[in-house]
Amino acid sequence: MPPESLIELLGYLVVAAPLILMAVLGLASLLNHQLSERATGRLVHVAVLVGLISSTMILGLMLAWGMRHVSIEIGSWVVIPDYHFSVKLTFDRLSVPFVILSFVLCGVIGAFANRYMHREPGFHRFFVFYALFLLGMVITSLAGTIETLFSGWELVGLSSALLVAFFLERPAPVRNGLYVWVVYRISDAALLTASVAMHHMRGAGDFDKLLGTDSWPGGEALVTSHQALVVGLLLLVAAAGKSALVPFSGWLPRAMEGPTPSSAVFYGALSVHLGAFLLLRVSPILDSSFWLSAAVTAAGVVTALFAAFTGRVQTDIKCALTYASLTQVGFIVAEIGLGFRYIPLIHILGHGCLRTLQFLRAPTLLHDYRIMENAIGDRLPRMPGFWEQAIPRSLSVWFYRLAMERGYLDGWLQDGIVAPFLAVLQWCDAAERRWTDFLSGGQSRESDRRPPSASTFDELL
Repeated sequence: MPPESLIELLGYLVVAAPLILMAVLGLASLLNHQLSERATGRLVHVAVLVGLISSTMILGLMLAWGMRHVSIEIGSWVVIPDYHFSVKLTFDRLSVPFVILSFVLCGVIGAFANRYMHREPGFHRFFVFYALFLLGMVITSLAGTIETLFSGWELVGLSSALLVAFFLERPAPVRNGLYVWVVYRISDAALLTASVAMHHMRGAGDFDKLLGTDSWPGGEALVTSHQALVVGLLLLVAAAGKSALVPFSGWLPRAMEGPTPSSAVFYGALSVHLGAFLLLRVSPILDSSFWLSAAVTAAGVVTALFAAFTGRVQTDIKCALTYASLTQVGFIVAEIGLGFRYIPLIHILGHGCLRTLQFLRAPTLLHDYRIMENAIGDRLPRMPGFWEQAIPRSLSVWFYRLAMERGYLDGWLQDGIVAPFLAVLQWCDAAERRWTDFLSGGQSRESDRRPPSASTFDELL
């Protein structure tokens, strides 16, 4: 069998494994026929192993035969004169390592969660969302078109928001899940707008037609500098929302309301790196515009400084690890903006593995600390750092409060982005009520209902 045909067969297995897992678990939940915990765990292990072995074999075949770029055309769902939606998978030096990382970390988390979530009322619901997330990661990693990437992007966002709001009996997880979903909507809108712009410029969303036919990290964007700047800024907004870059960093600590396994693999290892992965995928566009590369670098540096500054005052171990993870994501984005390609990819692979280990170790680490403190009869000693000694106390208190409030980013985001949109929507709602009353010749029941105000939105978030 030719290597291209074998890679195509293995590529179908890579996508089919999480798809079948999600279909089986989801159908069992819809039919109210929940599998046993042991059966669910074995099904997850088999699906992850099939996907991991298949993707590893693809990597081996590509290395053995010297292939750097293999595309699989699955088909076109929509074909009209000025638009077509095609499903295409791409295996190259970026997608294959990232999909292998996804299977490895999801496999580790699956084995951990099978014990961590033991006898939890939402055990099966957790693994349905887990399978949805894994499928989204695989589709996003292997996407050869902007539409395919957007489909996986949406699956990742949906599963992430649902897992943040996993504990439905408490109001805080549901409220924070809504906040995460709102930020993801901004990111998704930017990515969708970029997709439309790419179709307008090149007539297709195929990365090969937009970024050149050379394998990653080569290629040259077939657009002008001005077009690259416009599309690149939209993609930067999409990456900022998904990777919690400034000013969208407020959702990341809120995501810690979910179970520890989801916090480890989603917001510490995989989901938080999707923005950087997107920027790596469209790196030829960054090379076409100096100002776009400068904006990406600035976003990464500002995020790294903000996360390092805010993370120093966190008292919750998951939030502290979250900001430590965000610091590294900022460095990765800055490396991409500076023109590096393999260094940020290696940084993503190493950081994802390390942060997953730290998140999984965190509960037992706290238990070990408690044992040591009980043994010595006091808290563990902590030496003040250099900056704590060098900065005057009054200024130190101000910085401490600023860090505890996370730079007031939530307030700025609400006043600068949410409030104007809400005002426009309220005006449209009022105009619609007046028009309805005029047509009906009297006051309708909808007119008696008070439209939501900014304070109502504040209560929701």
